[in-house]
Amino acid sequence: MKKKVTVLVMLAVAIGAAVSAWAQMKPEDAIKYRQSAMFLVGQNFGPLAAMAQGKMPYDKDAAIMYADIVAFVSRLPLRGFQPGTDTGGNTKAKPEIWENMDDFKAKLEKMQQETAKLAEVAQSGDFNALKTQVGETGKACKACHDKYRNK
Repeated sequence: MKKKVTVLVMLAVAIGAAVSAWAQMKPEDAIKYRQSAMFLVGQNFGPLAAMAQGKMPYDKDAAIMYADIVAFVSRLPLRGFQPGTDTGGNTKAKPEIWENMDDFKAKLEKMQQETAKLAEVAQSGDFNALKTQVGETGKACKACHDKYRNK
């Protein structure tokens, strides 16, 4: 389990380093980048939500792994929302993101704060606290999706 986390973190760090080296990505690459980050968040938040809802057995070690990945990867997507990436590709991002970038960033920062709390709570092993924080994290994600993501 820890080996997977280490590999994923190393991969994310490598991606982040490569991206920061570029002055600006091509729009289609930026769209793929942000979609990849959001995909990883969803794939790792899903099992936490399933545990919180009783659809999957609670596993402290797995919860820690998933929460750590979500917290780390949640810091990556903003780089992919650069000017000129509001159209093209297969994006679900609404144009309102670029019209309200300050609000979008505030919602993204709120989500990042909640995912950081999620990682802390997962470490504690307190299942009830994890359930509560999964809900708070989900609300933060939903706030952005409701306003800035096409279905």
